[in-house]
Amino acid sequence: MNTTIEIAPFAGKTFEVRYAGLTALNAYATDGVNMRYEITEGPYKGAAGEVKYAWRQIAPGIFAISWQEADRSTVVHIDDFYEGTSCSFFTTAQLELHRLEGTLRQV
Repeated sequence: MNTTIEIAPFAGKTFEVRYAGLTALNAYATDGVNMRYEITEGPYKGAAGEVKYAWRQIAPGIFAISWQEADRSTVVHIDDFYEGTSCSFFTTAQLELHRLEGTLRQV
């Protein structure tokens, strides 16, 4: 049985995602499993936490990344690290669905 964890190429790096009305920092740990997020602008400003995430490569430079936050909100990103774009689909703890498109840049 292979128990090796494949490490994402973005592990160990921090990225700013900027959408209309919401900006966040996502800091991916070098372990390829943990990530710290902080919303820095928008109606959820101040929300922060550390989560375990899952990822899958969709195409060269493009990854689906998902996690669940402590308040049970769910988040899925489709991030294109080559083109610097991000699509996010997240459902709040109150079951409000948001679909966002914006930019992605390493900080």
